[in-house]
Amino acid sequence: MPRYEFRCRACGDTFEVSRPMSESSAPAECPQGHDDTVKLLTTVAVTANGPGTGDRPAARSGGGGCCGGACGC
Repeated sequence: MPRYEFRCRACGDTFEVSRPMSESSAPAECPQGHDDTVKLLTTVAVTANGPGTGDRPAARSGGGGCCGGACGC
């Protein structure tokens, strides 16, 4: 189940709520009892270094770009 992060405008507390995606935009009450909260935008970080890859950097792929990607731009 996804977790959504909220911040209370009254006390400034930041908290997380687990709920179905269908309820993602529903209001959430602060753990302190305040109901003036705002849902924060959160990002998901995806890295190329998965389990077993150590600290090796991800290999560059020649992806086109302005000059075919060979220069790394």
